[in-house]
Amino acid sequence: MIKRSKRYKNLKKTIEKEKKLSVKDVLELIKKNSNAKFDESIDVSLRINLKQSKGGDLSLRTVVKLPNGSGKKEKIAVLCEPDKTSDAKKSGADIFGSDDLIEKIASGKFNFTKLICTPAMMGKIGKHGKVLGPKGLMPNPKLGTVSADIIKAVNDIKTGLIEIRNDKDGNLASTIGRKSYSTENLLENFNHFIDSIKKEKPDTIKGEFIKNTFITSTMGISYKVGAR
Repeated sequence: MIKRSKRYKNLKKTIEKEKKLSVKDVLELIKKNSNAKFDESIDVSLRINLKQSKGGDLSLRTVVKLPNGSGKKEKIAVLCEPDKTSDAKKSGADIFGSDDLIEKIASGKFNFTKLICTPAMMGKIGKHGKVLGPKGLMPNPKLGTVSADIIKAVNDIKTGLIEIRNDKDGNLASTIGRKSYSTENLLENFNHFIDSIKKEKPDTIKGEFIKNTFITSTMGISYKVGAR
């Protein structure tokens, strides 16, 4: 039997008092109850409809640019030609290199959370997909991590470009900011996130695309959103 803390039980009561909460109500409740000693992440979890009327189940993987940023600190590496390392340095990337960076990746000695690659270097990094792929680090043009414009690509990630993908059960989760964000900024990020997901709905999906929506904080409990 799972033992729940007094803090958890007190938070649980806030759900029982209100059956249907608007997004704004949920965000204000979460900010009020987020009492950890660090700036907790505010996260959205969705249950989406994967069942297509034709073909196999949908697999959704895309990027969303949050208008107020995600608050998440990414350690960005840039793999580029030797003559473009000055652009990589100027971009504010934490790590950058050419063949030397590939050698580190090949040896498994790398410590970054995002890898941006120029198109010309994709041929060299491709064979390391078995190492990078499982970690979610393989550069992909659709995700903004393969680009000839290094400065823009790095800036996009630093200012709120987030990658989202569903799991096999149709669950999809992402951060929309931090506890320190204002309710208005979190609400704007939430609405933009939801609208972006809805635009990904293919014609082969019938009915509502987003089945359920929940919001939580890092150390908090999950609240079901009743209405926007």
